[in-house]
Amino acid sequence: MNILIVEDDRASAKTLYQLLHSNKYECDLAYGYYQAKELLDQNTYALILLDWNLGDGDGKELLFELRQLEIQTPVLMLSANSGIENKVEVLDTGADDYLSKPYSHIELLARIRVLLRRDTGEKRTLIEIDNVTLDTRSREVSVSGEYLQLTTAEFDLLELLMKNKNVVLTRFQISEHLNKDNYSVRHSNLVDVHIKNLRKKIGSKEFIKSVRGLGYTIKK
Repeated sequence: MNILIVEDDRASAKTLYQLLHSNKYECDLAYGYYQAKELLDQNTYALILLDWNLGDGDGKELLFELRQLEIQTPVLMLSANSGIENKVEVLDTGADDYLSKPYSHIELLARIRVLLRRDTGEKRTLIEIDNVTLDTRSREVSVSGEYLQLTTAEFDLLELLMKNKNVVLTRFQISEHLNKDNYSVRHSNLVDVHIKNLRKKIGSKEFIKSVRGLGYTIKK
């Protein structure tokens, strides 16, 4: 899978490149608006990681131009603009997903995997494991068709585990992921409390498995 990284901060761009390369992705780097346009004219990509604020242009404007040209390559917008109105604006422009900075690497990789395994031109929003269904767009979770009432932290934690099925996530990784939105979960026992509440609401102690000395996983 060839991915284009568009990021004007060279240190951030290189960090992204190294992260993706270590996870077996082929990548090209563009450090600005015009370099990205040149690469897009010359190559076809499976995914574009696009920073909103570029030194020589606007990432949202580049996204708009791509969609006007009917280029449907999935775009994951990365931005320090975390307001809901910013997310809506970018998604309405044609982005497939939006991730606010700072973000955890495990979440970024999970979102990349979801975008790359799309079977159609429509964004995949449903994750189904056994009788549990999670909708990333509507932020709804159901068990055997019955909808659950989850807190924001519980939903984000369950989404993280389901997107990383068969991957053991440590308490630190989970805490880091949730803390990107300033949840009060810096102590590992609070992560355990969220897990306990999720198991109770799902109605199964086995859906989320404990891995002694490591953390938690959903194994299927």
